[in-house]
Amino acid sequence: MLTAACIKTGRPQIARKAIELAERRLSKDGWPEYYDGKLGRYVGKQAKKFQTWSIAGYLVAKMMLEDPSHVGMISLEEDKAMKPALKRSTSWSC
Repeated sequence: MLTAACIKTGRPQIARKAIELAERRLSKDGWPEYYDGKLGRYVGKQAKKFQTWSIAGYLVAKMMLEDPSHVGMISLEEDKAMKPALKRSTSWSC
């Protein structure tokens, strides 16, 4: 969902960064259900490993970045007519 939102709002670089992080951690950590801690650095105590949905979510995110037309797989019909008009405030800064 993060990847789809990033693509729809014209910010695929955010999704790319998240996927790069996932690629470094998920396989090494055994594809856990979730991470714990304030910064999400620890595999959750009750997290099951090798979860199909974790792997599937990663693969779908990669597919959407490679071909943004795949966003239609999870996008609602009424979303197709929407064009995001997001503009940053001049007071916003990193």
